Amino acid sequence: MIKIEVRLFATFRNGRGKKVFVEMDQPTVEDVLQSINITNEEVAILLVNGQDGHFDQVLIEGDYLSIFPPVGGG
Repeated sequence: MIKIEVRLFATFRNGRGKKVFVEMDQPTVEDVLQSINITNEEVAILLVNGQDGHFDQVLIEGDYLSIFPPVGGG
């Protein structure tokens, strides 16, 4: 099992906090999102280690995700 840090922003923090840690075997980004009840459609910006990420990207020990929902304002 590997441990992945997930950094959450804006409304994704509601009920989850700023960070969560997920432990899984050979997870993809999508696997990690599913484990914290976030669908691909809810994600506007996805970064893996500060770089553009992909839902099918396989994660390794030490990786971290930054997940942003769509943000609106006026």
